[in-house]
Amino acid sequence: MQSHYMQGLDWLILGIYFAILIAIGLWASSKRRKDSSLFLAERSLRWHHIGFSMWGTNVGPSMLIASASAGFTTGIVSGNFAWYAFVFIAMLAFVFAPRYIGTKVHTLPEFMGLRFGQSTRNILAWYTIVTIIISWLALTLFAGGILIRQVFDIPMWTSALVLLAISAFFTMLGGLKAVAYTNVYQMVLLIVVSAVLTIVGISHVGGIGALVDKVPSDYWVLFRPNDDPDFPWLPIILGYPVMGVWFWCTDQSMVQPVLAARSLKEGQLGTNFTGWLKILDVLLYILPGIICYALFKDTLSNPDEAYLTMVENLFPVGMVGLVFAVLTACLVSTIGSALNALSTVFTMDIYVKRFRPDASQRRINYVGRIVTVMGAFIAIVLTVAIDSIKGLNLFNVFQSVLGFIAPPMTAVFLLGVFWKRTTTRAANLALTVGTLFCLTIGVLYLWPPAWLHVAWPHFMMLSFLLFVALVAMMVVVSLTDKTAPASTIAITKEHAATSPLVITLWVALAAVMVGLYVFFN
Repeated sequence: MQSHYMQGLDWLILGIYFAILIAIGLWASSKRRKDSSLFLAERSLRWHHIGFSMWGTNVGPSMLIASASAGFTTGIVSGNFAWYAFVFIAMLAFVFAPRYIGTKVHTLPEFMGLRFGQSTRNILAWYTIVTIIISWLALTLFAGGILIRQVFDIPMWTSALVLLAISAFFTMLGGLKAVAYTNVYQMVLLIVVSAVLTIVGISHVGGIGALVDKVPSDYWVLFRPNDDPDFPWLPIILGYPVMGVWFWCTDQSMVQPVLAARSLKEGQLGTNFTGWLKILDVLLYILPGIICYALFKDTLSNPDEAYLTMVENLFPVGMVGLVFAVLTACLVSTIGSALNALSTVFTMDIYVKRFRPDASQRRINYVGRIVTVMGAFIAIVLTVAIDSIKGLNLFNVFQSVLGFIAPPMTAVFLLGVFWKRTTTRAANLALTVGTLFCLTIGVLYLWPPAWLHVAWPHFMMLSFLLFVALVAMMVVVSLTDKTAPASTIAITKEHAATSPLVITLWVALAAVMVGLYVFFN
């Protein structure tokens, strides 16, 4: 799809979208108290801010494009990555959120510092910063830049600069509060436009019954046989939890809205809302790919173009502009959340803790804004560097490598919370030596040298096996580490009685998810 598909009405709608977005950002910034912290929205976020922010951070344009592509080629099986997540979002709500909110931490490295000491906090802070810059900023900009370059025919560095400028504007002006308030507007727009695309598509096919008849029967199955090369059921069952705990429970960009919750109840309601929104992933992102298969399988050669093919062929002038407003919304939402998380971790875990513990709130905010600009600059350089390497699907490669980052984080957080005997030495070894080991295995898996003859297990099974190895190592080190204390500071837990409303909504969500899995198997 080239820029000539954008007609005058499309440009007008895109302009109106940005005007409303900036107005909401300015309004949200005006609600922030003068000289209050930029990072946790004065711990004032309600359940809908939290739910939309977590979902918005998760929904990048690359996910939207990749989900439609997966729907086109394999049906709903990739929906496991959306629907299975509810288990780990529930773990965040009932295991981690009470501890995060109870300790009143700003960052997850700070939380682990309370558990294991300053050395662990330092390691995790830099670990988190590198992860945010590479996975959340550079990769999101790379994927989004490709889209914007296709549509508007502008260079990668220009598209990355425009996206970062918009996102950094909200982050620097109003912090997490501005990011959270604009996310609500953007995600409602995303739901409406994606739902219209799905409904129009089903109408063109001839209804649900016709759609079922026009695609292979295995397109409607969530669990495939264990010899399936792409989606075997056992590696998904065992391997996804390793990534699920890391992504939903220990990643600063994802968890930050929960840290900013008005209360534990709001945090638990917000995570529950995220779980309901994740159900929409299959309906709004994967189903359009299946519909595209039914309509255009004979004419479409590249599955990655499934989403844009649907937009191009089914939407009239005006709606196309709205779709690109939505794709931009996905980008701004993810990048804004990542920039805010980056500035929070660097400012609170490195600048304040290591260099200026007596810094005023105004000074802390100033440093946070400087870090936002620096992070944006580094992300642009990385994005252009990634774009300059030809002949390699770097986006898929980086996503795979990130899967090898998950086992150390998951092992450290789970043992840190569930086993009091875990020692600082064990945690630090997992985060340093364990990460190096996992990344080495990842490189050998992705680029096997000629002399290496290994029948690798499925990628997700390999992630599970690495996690088990790290847990075993941490247990052995902790049990033999006689000199180290089992824990440095007792972690405070929010002991407020769980609201009946929270329990009811989570039970309802679990029932719906079990019903969906039964129905689609």
